Amino acid sequence: MTVAIFDLDNTLIAGDSDHSWGEFLVRQGLVDEVQYRKANDQFYEDYKRGELDIHAYQRFVLTQVAQFPAAQQQALLNQFMQECIRPLWLPKAEALLAEHRAKGHYLLIITATNAFITRPIADALGVDQLIATEPEIIDGQYTGEIIDPPCFQAGKVLRWQAFMAERDAPDETCYFYSDSINDLPLLEAVTHPVVVDPCERLQAAAEARHWPVISLR
Repeated sequence: MTVAIFDLDNTLIAGDSDHSWGEFLVRQGLVDEVQYRKANDQFYEDYKRGELDIHAYQRFVLTQVAQFPAAQQQALLNQFMQECIRPLWLPKAEALLAEHRAKGHYLLIITATNAFITRPIADALGVDQLIATEPEIIDGQYTGEIIDPPCFQAGKVLRWQAFMAERDAPDETCYFYSDSINDLPLLEAVTHPVVVDPCERLQAAAEARHWPVISLR
C-alpha cells in the first residue's frame, strides 16, 4: 500500500484553519475581539516558531466550542467552510491529490488542528482518512481537553506509526507533504518527504537533506 500523506494548513490550503477559526469567531462577535484575537495570534506565532503548547492551545479553542449548542456548532462550521476555507482552496493541491488518487494511493491528511475544525475540510478534499488532534468528548460534550497523543510534532509520527501498524504495512512507501518545521520528525520518518511552500527553517532543512521542494500556490 502506497500512502500519500498531507499536512493541511498552508499545504493543501492557502492558510491556517486553526487561526482562521479564531478570526471567524471574532468577526461573528462570539468572543472578545481584543483578548481572544491577542491570544489567538500569540498561539499562532508560537506554532510558527515550533514552540506551541498544543494542550493549552486546544484548551483555548475547544473550551469556546463547548459553549455553543450542537446545532450552533454545526451551523458555524458550515458558515466557516464557505466564508473562510473555500477561498483558501488551491487548484494545484487538488491536482496533486487527484494525481495520487489516480495511481491508487491511499490519501491521508495528518494535521495538528483538531478534528472538529478539520473533518469537514478533509471530507471536502475527498481524502480517504483524516488523522487530527482528537478532542475529548464526554456525554456528548467537549471537555476542552484532547486525547493523547496530540497529532503534533513527534506525536504525528506516533499517530502515523499506529495507522500503518493497524494495516500491517509498517514498511510501505509513504509520501509526506508539508510546509512546517513542526513536521520535521514525520518528514524524516517517511520514505518520500516533500516540502511544500516551506517556512524559512524548513527550507533550510530540506536543502541540507536534499529533499524536493514544490509549490502549490
